[in-house]
Amino acid sequence: MIRYNFLRILFLLMALHLCSCKKYLDEKSDKQLATPETVDDFQALMDAYYPVIGEFTCSGEVSADDYTIADADYNNLDADADKRLYTWQPDYVSESGSFGNDWNKCYKAIYVSNAVLHDLEAKKMPGTDYIRGQALHWRAARYLDALQVWAPAYSSTTAATDLGLPLRLDPDMNIPSKRATVQQTYDQVIKDLREAIPLLRVREIGVGRPTKWAAYGLLARAYLFMGNYELALQQVLESLALNDGLMDFNNLNPGDAYPIKRTNIEIGFLATMRIADHLYSDRPKIAPAFYNSYDDNDLRKTLFFKTGVGGDIMFRGNYYDQRGIYITGITTDEMYLMAAECYARQNEVAKAMDILNKLLKTRWKAGMYSNLTAASKEKALDIILKERRKELLFRGLRWPDLKRLNRDGANITLSRTVEGQTYTLPPNDPRYAIAIPEDIIDLTGMPQNKR
Repeated sequence: MIRYNFLRILFLLMALHLCSCKKYLDEKSDKQLATPETVDDFQALMDAYYPVIGEFTCSGEVSADDYTIADADYNNLDADADKRLYTWQPDYVSESGSFGNDWNKCYKAIYVSNAVLHDLEAKKMPGTDYIRGQALHWRAARYLDALQVWAPAYSSTTAATDLGLPLRLDPDMNIPSKRATVQQTYDQVIKDLREAIPLLRVREIGVGRPTKWAAYGLLARAYLFMGNYELALQQVLESLALNDGLMDFNNLNPGDAYPIKRTNIEIGFLATMRIADHLYSDRPKIAPAFYNSYDDNDLRKTLFFKTGVGGDIMFRGNYYDQRGIYITGITTDEMYLMAAECYARQNEVAKAMDILNKLLKTRWKAGMYSNLTAASKEKALDIILKERRKELLFRGLRWPDLKRLNRDGANITLSRTVEGQTYTLPPNDPRYAIAIPEDIIDLTGMPQNKR
């Protein structure tokens, strides 16, 4: 295992790097004080729940339209920034400081990946290709996640000039942070994943480690967000060729507090979202109309939700058997839905509906499901996108879906009422690229997102 001193120094370096504070720029780290020496040391870094596997961004999920919170819960939110994020304010929507905000968590994980990649290259250690693949995968996963929060929706006409993310590809803290374009950031995600795929294993000993089939799925997700449905379909079919396993929800016990285990066969890598006050415990309330869109024979209606004391419908959880923990990793159910959508967009309606029906049969009471059909591409897409939302609830995907669907003309306007005041977010509003924390802007001099 890695020595305690190394971990202590590593996390100190991450804190200094993330703050980008001028007073630290001339300070050099002495990496000889404690360094990873063995394959197990490097693997331990990649297996670290904090900061690598856990605490993916939640700002998009907080901003999305799958839930509301009661006025009393809104008033009990700990920080003013939390309230501003929930009501789509243009600025000051992140807690300040190095702890507790999505930007900090994201770049901590990127730093760890960079440090591992740098040291593996320096040491030329044999037998570590699969660890290098994991580091590339995690860096790509974090950048793709961050793009959905702090960058506008990908547009082929503007991506070369739209502001993306600062691409930190080296652990050296002295390199200034500058924002790359959206195109450059997506290109880096794709490059990392394409390099990672041949290095990863098809199966891993634990769901916390990325797999080859999950990396194909993450690459498909990137292309889906970009609107390149042909390439998304190619990658998702590669993923399903390696693993197309689905749980039969008839075999789950709805009486369990959290009936779906985190070790289920559908998880390609287990990443989890940072816990936000808005989303924890019994705060998220589900709109009755959305809840009632689930048929009574749809087992998800029982497994995903519960009824509160006052009759409110609340999200119980889906792919993690612990209260208030939401996953963001790649799963086979997402792959089925992605394949169905991509087939439909290419006007292969029969294939689209076939793969959707294969998924939904495992979600309904045995013997009660009738295959869905569609007479047109448009009807198929309408059905598939509704099922995508119902299946992938609280998985970190609704916010990027809103961004890409509005980009493509869906014209979805979000609305929330808090203490009698109504807040709205029109389609393609600049606030879909959430404000970068102001302390980061002040310290680095990077331009803020358009407001």
